[in-house]
Amino acid sequence: MADANKSTLSREQDGSVKLVVTLQLADVSAAREAVVKAAVDEAELPGFRKGKAPRNVVEERLDTAKVQEEILKKLLPKAYVAAVEEHGIKPIMNPKIHVQKIEPNKDWAFEAITCEAPKITLGDYKERVKQVTAKSKIVLPGKEKQEPSFDEIVRAVLEGAEVNTPQVLVQQEADRLLAQTLDEIKRLGLTLDQYLSSTGKSPEIFRKEYEEKAKADMKLEFVLAKIAEDEKITVDQKEVDEAIQKAKDPHERENLTRNSYLLASILRQQKTLDFLKNL
Repeated sequence: MADANKSTLSREQDGSVKLVVTLQLADVSAAREAVVKAAVDEAELPGFRKGKAPRNVVEERLDTAKVQEEILKKLLPKAYVAAVEEHGIKPIMNPKIHVQKIEPNKDWAFEAITCEAPKITLGDYKERVKQVTAKSKIVLPGKEKQEPSFDEIVRAVLEGAEVNTPQVLVQQEADRLLAQTLDEIKRLGLTLDQYLSSTGKSPEIFRKEYEEKAKADMKLEFVLAKIAEDEKITVDQKEVDEAIQKAKDPHERENLTRNSYLLASILRQQKTLDFLKNL
């Protein structure tokens, strides 16, 4: 590569981070040369053996948009990582990328929007949870023990907690939840318009509801992770392996093994909830 690509960083109040990265013309040109050469080597045109067609003939047939896409595949990941390291940030999500207008014989530039872990204030959550769990410690003759519900504990924990969740993260989670719902709607044999009509919701309200759910889900996830960190609640490999062995069939076992990091996270959340329940 040529001299280091230029990058600037700006932060939003919600914790979102925007990087603007310039890809230098020399790097773009070198990447384009590699893409074109690879296309020439693989080209199979009438009258020519594979890789023996004239470069100008092959180049004329190339799709400009696809060439640009291949150039970005070569340059963008490394440039993004370099910008992250340059500014010393610690992203917790894959960036949303927007490539700015591409002009011939000029530097290229792209925006990458991501975020770091939000600031979390737990407040006096232990006292609030103890008020909820107190009823389970009182056993009256002839009465069953009253166990606090999951929802009661969660409400107590979140009541005084403050989490500045970045909007870009909320949108990403809302997109994931919406995709799941759309798959379910399709399995029911309905279109989105039919589903919205049956619920009496507009697309805007539908989207807003999922963003609110995503924000609530993310808040709970961050708060539980912060409590686990403060209380040194961990999950070891033995616990993960035991959970995998309890899978109901080989397919589920394979899926859990492939996503063992996510499984460990879920187990840690459960241990954190057990910790809260026993306060």
